[in-house]
Amino acid sequence: MCSVLKVHPSGYYKWLKQPISNLQLENEKLLLEIKKAYKESNGIYGYRNIHKDLKALNIHVNKKRVARLMKEAKICGIGNYRRKPKYKAGSIHNAHPNHLKQCFITNTPNESWVSDITYIRTHEGWLYLAIVLDLFSRKIIGWETSHRQTTQLLLNALNKATYRIPDTGVILHSDQGSQYSSYGYKTFLKYHKITPSMSRRGNCYDNAVAESFFKTFKRELVRKNIFRTRQEAKDKTFEYIEMFYNSKRRHSYLGFISPNEFEKRYNESLTNIRC
Repeated sequence: MCSVLKVHPSGYYKWLKQPISNLQLENEKLLLEIKKAYKESNGIYGYRNIHKDLKALNIHVNKKRVARLMKEAKICGIGNYRRKPKYKAGSIHNAHPNHLKQCFITNTPNESWVSDITYIRTHEGWLYLAIVLDLFSRKIIGWETSHRQTTQLLLNALNKATYRIPDTGVILHSDQGSQYSSYGYKTFLKYHKITPSMSRRGNCYDNAVAESFFKTFKRELVRKNIFRTRQEAKDKTFEYIEMFYNSKRRHSYLGFISPNEFEKRYNESLTNIRC
């Protein structure tokens, strides 16, 4: 080894015995915090969000240093992939016009909700997931799973969100799926004074926020796991939505805080104004 490196043996062994530098000790301690934050994100976060987690713990470190340490330790988050959308915008729905009109920004909670249904592959067959999302905080305020894609699946998800309905009512936007055109759905919305809104046929951008959630959900959970049973997929969905997405996951739209934290700060600001 010494002949290959062209150094004197005594110098080589002296180098081996030298104490660990302070910088290396700091890097080792920092890497432990990085691994902890990475584990709490279920292996999802990249260096940018890990850096924000460290900052929240009052650990002040350069973002590039976090990226370098993660690269050296072969720790990487789940990256984005882009796919060019293919659609041909169709006509509006005859029964429910598009009240939202791609305006996904609201100033208060429960002005506008969006809803959609997706599927999860398991060894037992498909598991369908229906969600209701509040555009103000991007929080999933109602969700339900079932082995069948029925209107009742959707109503069960909506029923969990009804406690949030203000006296002024709320707009609920969706695509033109058959569940959203059913008699049971229309009756439910009429009873709870919810205004229905529907995308144009074949236009994914009209319901972009719900589509974005499902894209994130599948990238961060579904594609990372092989579900043997529907119950296993349901349990993991609960963990992802309630214990991570709503309570911990950082959103760029919200200033890199979680939906629960965003709503908490909003409610605190109202309390301060009243005082």
